Amino acid sequence: MYKVSEFSALTGLSKETLRYYAEVELLEPVFIDPANKYRYYDDGSYLLALLLGKLRGFGLTIQEMKTVMNDQSFANLEELLLEKKKNIETQIEELRSKLEDIDEFIKSGRETDE
Repeated sequence: MYKVSEFSALTGLSKETLRYYAEVELLEPVFIDPANKYRYYDDGSYLLALLLGKLRGFGLTIQEMKTVMNDQSFANLEELLLEKKKNIETQIEELRSKLEDIDEFIKSGRETDE
């Protein structure tokens, strides 16, 4: 069993994130000591924390992560990830368009200086 500080160091999730995930019932401690209220996590929690960190890195919201945890089917996760991928591709295209606009704007400014 791991205390919050140990678990935080192990998973890379901050203590604040762990507290928040417990508050929203996304990743709850497996044991809370009634005497001192210390929260403890186990190896199963570790695997779940790694998954949550990965999902957060992919841009899933807390609600989306809760949906994944509640459903636990790969089909649901795959659907969410494909939707995220589509959104990222759209953002990339929008950013490429902005880069082209910036380049054209700079180019037009240079032409007037000459």
